[in-house]
Amino acid sequence: MNTQNGTQFMADEDLLTMILDDLKRTVREYTTAATESNCQTVRRVFNDLTMDTLRIQGDLYYQMSQMGMYQAPDKALRQAVDKQIQSAQQTQQKSQQFVQQKMNGTGQFRQAPNVPQHQPNVHSSYYM
Repeated sequence: MNTQNGTQFMADEDLLTMILDDLKRTVREYTTAATESNCQTVRRVFNDLTMDTLRIQGDLYYQMSQMGMYQAPDKALRQAVDKQIQSAQQTQQKSQQFVQQKMNGTGQFRQAPNVPQHQPNVHSSYYM
């Protein structure tokens, strides 16, 4: 990007890295907004914004990596990722059991709306 006097305002790599970082931050913010939303319509809007921003971030990352501006971390071994998924699923199951016990025991909690469960991509031996 050039200024009026023809000098470069910021190196392209620095500018793109800043944009990439902002996209990652925006995804976190949209995700937080979606998880804290009480209205399904608002939740859906933030989910859509999250997915659109992830797509843009992925496209920018791909272009930067093709230009040698951004190096990807090493691929995670499938075994390590599976261990993390299993741990997260156990935590989710314990949380669901806790809520169910509280709902059955005290009646203080209402049934949460049906939220589709995320299914991890298990077709690849590596994750990025």
